[in-house]
Amino acid sequence: MNHLKPGLATVTLAATLALCTPPVWADATKADAVAMVKKGLAYIKANGIDKGYAAVSDSKGAFVDRDLYLVVYGLDGKCLAHGANAKQIGRDLIELTDIDGKYFVKERVAMVSAKPAGAWQEYKFTNPVSKKIEPKVMYCEKLNETAVCGGVYP
Repeated sequence: MNHLKPGLATVTLAATLALCTPPVWADATKADAVAMVKKGLAYIKANGIDKGYAAVSDSKGAFVDRDLYLVVYGLDGKCLAHGANAKQIGRDLIELTDIDGKYFVKERVAMVSAKPAGAWQEYKFTNPVSKKIEPKVMYCEKLNETAVCGGVYP
């Protein structure tokens, strides 16, 4: 019978767990984005616009997780709440483009108007964790005359 020494068994177990356990710093997933948007929608509905937008815009709050954060746009393209960049709040971003010239806010509000129950959008944006421009996918749902969105970097 072959037996491992206690010290070797501990090292083997630790190595196995390290290889099988996803790192806590892993990027958020598309499923995380959908869940976060639904959580944000529920919070805004339950607590009202003022408290809801303040919570969404709190960069240390419940609606920011790793590279995932929520944003809320009016259907006119005005940023109403932003979990990663408070300087955007109140700004008209309808003409904002990504590095490829894509009018992603304009597309986003049109998309959520056409598919209010939820839709995905692809564009390029600066990842708040890596600080690099990367492909991003954004999930949005319509709430009244707004788009509540959360995106990830796949």
